Amino acid sequence: MALGVDGVRIGMWTSPDGVTGCTVVLPPEGTVGAIAVRGVAPGTREAAVLGPTGKVTVCHGIVLSGGSAYGLATADGVMRWLEQQGTGYATADWIVPIVGAAILLDASVRSPELRPGATAGWAACEAASEDDPPEGGVGVGAGCTVAKVAGIEHAWRGGQGIAVRRAAGVTVGAIVANNAVGEVVDDDGSWVARARVAGDAPRYPTDGAARPGQPPGAASVAAQPPREAAAPGGDAPAEGAAAGPSASTVLGCIVTDARLTKQQAHRVADLGHGGLARALRPAHTEFDGDALFCLATGQIDATVDLVAHLAVEAVADALRRGPRAAAGHSHLPGLADR
Repeated sequence: MALGVDGVRIGMWTSPDGVTGCTVVLPPEGTVGAIAVRGVAPGTREAAVLGPTGKVTVCHGIVLSGGSAYGLATADGVMRWLEQQGTGYATADWIVPIVGAAILLDASVRSPELRPGATAGWAACEAASEDDPPEGGVGVGAGCTVAKVAGIEHAWRGGQGIAVRRAAGVTVGAIVANNAVGEVVDDDGSWVARARVAGDAPRYPTDGAARPGQPPGAASVAAQPPREAAAPGGDAPAEGAAAGPSASTVLGCIVTDARLTKQQAHRVADLGHGGLARALRPAHTEFDGDALFCLATGQIDATVDLVAHLAVEAVADALRRGPRAAAGHSHLPGLADR
């Protein structure tokens, strides 16, 4: 079953040229949903209602997409598909599907005809199944890159990864799109994906540069564009950047069969960001737009601490698995090529 949780379905759409895509998570009815955002330039949909103070507790779908803010249109297709299935939040006269969405900035933002939209969201729903999805440069992972601390030209392909953890009868799974600035490190301290420069070469942020890949002293932090000017889904590509995407974000969805309240689900999503700190060096930078969802299907009694602990481990593992499964594309190599 998808992510180890009964009733969860996952579907994907990948663009024909493989530069962008989207991934949809469809939980069983009655699932509690929440989101926790730690990025400075996030692109999200329904973040307020899925936040800890939002009135609505149920969530009917999550979509993770490329295309920056344009990619939020994928949620329109997911909503229409769910409406057709009769799935949604009941109002006086109709139903309204609650679909959370988060996006990352990939190369498709430069080509309107390539950006994922409502049609892509619908197609991902049509493809959804209870099987685990493939990993690497597919779905939302198609346009991902990692280890950009020395510049995009020295990065690796990122990707979509999945992982499952179980303990005391509880299951927690995670699907994560790793498009981070940081280099990827394993639990034992060995490098999974490190910038393709010498080990002692300058790296952000310890090189003192204002942004990854920029020579120290070339520009001050004050000279950088204000946060409000950054493109949703990560920092905008620098002028004259190498071919391929250069913005950064980690997106993910944690799924569990635990019985959680809305506030507890939000806490799991928030603490799940600890998985980023375990697997990325550095994590949660000024150039990452990180966001994690949590879906709780309510089948098993469990403590929040147990679910959060398993979530951190699953997120960290999924972060590593995405790049490991990604093949080279768009002038950048992939770890799967080795």
